[in-house]
Amino acid sequence: QVQLVESGGGLVQAGGSLRLSCVVSRSIFSFNLMGWYRQAPGKEREMVAGITRAGTTNYAESVKGRFTISRDNAKNTVYLQMNSLKPEDTAVYYCRAILPTVNWGQGTQVTVSS
Repeated sequence: QVQLVESGGGLVQAGGSLRLSCVVSRSIFSFNLMGWYRQAPGKEREMVAGITRAGTTNYAESVKGRFTISRDNAKNTVYLQMNSLKPEDTAVYYCRAILPTVNWGQGTQVTVSS
């Protein structure tokens, strides 16, 4: 019913930038909360950034000042702009949408080389 498709991952050098996109199968304003999570091999999945229906945002301390979450309702898309990337940002990044069930995308791989 609800489909989320992430894209924009890839290989980037430390200090570089990437923009991830999450295209959703319905209006993003249908959801109480949308956000980005990431999971590195052998580690727990962690919250990176979130945005509420009202537009309130929150970020993990590790990415504050470097990552920005935004949305484009006309395109049913949520973005994650990632600047000043570090090797520790390497992970699979997942899009999540809650309405009221939790819906996950398949993820997009981000690899940051030293």
